[in-house]
Amino acid sequence: MSTVVEQLDQIFNGSDDYVVIYHVIGKCELRITGLNSLVDLPKSLNLLEEQVKGQAYEGERDKRNGKQEVSDYLQALLEGKLIVSSKECQHPWVFNESVGLSLSRPVEGPTNDNILQGPLSAFTEDLSLNLGLIRKEMVSSSLTVKSFEMGTGQKRNVSLLFRSDKVKQSLVEKVICILEENSRTEVSTIQDILNICNGSKKHLISYFYKTELPQEVNKSLLAGKVVLFMDRYPFALILPNGLADMFFLENDRNYTYPLMLVMRFIRIIGVLLALILPGLYIALVSVNPEMLRVELALTVAQSREGVPYPAFVEVILLLVVLELILEANVRLPKSIGPTITMVGGIIIGQAAVDARLVSNLLIIVLAATTIASSSIVGIQNSLVIRVFKYIVMVLSAIFGVLGLFTGLFVVASYVASLTILGVPYFTIKGVERDG
Repeated sequence: MSTVVEQLDQIFNGSDDYVVIYHVIGKCELRITGLNSLVDLPKSLNLLEEQVKGQAYEGERDKRNGKQEVSDYLQALLEGKLIVSSKECQHPWVFNESVGLSLSRPVEGPTNDNILQGPLSAFTEDLSLNLGLIRKEMVSSSLTVKSFEMGTGQKRNVSLLFRSDKVKQSLVEKVICILEENSRTEVSTIQDILNICNGSKKHLISYFYKTELPQEVNKSLLAGKVVLFMDRYPFALILPNGLADMFFLENDRNYTYPLMLVMRFIRIIGVLLALILPGLYIALVSVNPEMLRVELALTVAQSREGVPYPAFVEVILLLVVLELILEANVRLPKSIGPTITMVGGIIIGQAAVDARLVSNLLIIVLAATTIASSSIVGIQNSLVIRVFKYIVMVLSAIFGVLGLFTGLFVVASYVASLTILGVPYFTIKGVERDG
């Protein structure tokens, strides 16, 4: 028996899905090893038998594969291939035509990016299937796909897509260089890819715009951007991320032009409200109440009658409760998630008002803030806005209305200073092509 086969037996000793089959085909007795959790054994054995019989097997299979290292055979096993050996062969060989088990879910509708009018296909964990969805969406010979194998122990396939007639060549070369130089780096999460792209860990805004919609990838490719797909990750990573990705969806174009403008305008208003409302409440209630009209000031004072905390503490307490409700709604099963939302949003909120822990007006302000922050495109963008509003709130609590405008200026300055692979974050239309 080959030492390679013996080493594989030792590596997988104790694994119940590692199988060894002795199969006689004609005059040849073959020893076949594989993982039955990845390989469809009956179909693979039928194909193997057809090939051996049809190619006048003479024990020279090892010439086609050549001598390989144990790590190569190990990687082939983990990829769902069969390893075949016999007395006539000096080295075992990999049966690349092995039939794998269907371990990926079919194409379904999007779960994160809800679509009212438009294509309902969403990406899956299967890399080849995702590439096929893009090929169906963009029927063009200029669509180029580059494949990379990342990592050493746990290898992960990554594909780079771009339109050769639209993309800026320097951007493609930069991304390819990054992937090739870090080909031995283990990649399993978005942070791993961000690290190899030299992205700062301090930035709240991601280098990538993540989407599960093929039409969004199509739009980005036409805008001169590049797209990364990672095996076992059902999202496309669009690089570089831009401010327009927070407000503009390609699906908006399935409506009339005036309606498209209205929807995008509503998202911009939503961001402004999410940033301004909590800070404005704190500034007008605790620092600059003289800016309110007398009638409105009296109404605000009446709503806060009996509340023992300053406005800033009042807002922070209720915001923490809201953040916990949102996080719990994400983590809990769908069957009980809405119940928790109702309990947290209605019962606890009403009880807090009756107990004079918070004011009625604050409930309205924070409910509007939460809804507004969820109106923009992408859950990650929503989380970024939710973090930015705390900066505005702190400055508003210290300096009042002046602090509110200072906070907005700080946020705008930070966003304007961002560059992703040499492309400003404030770029609206896309990446201009060389020449």
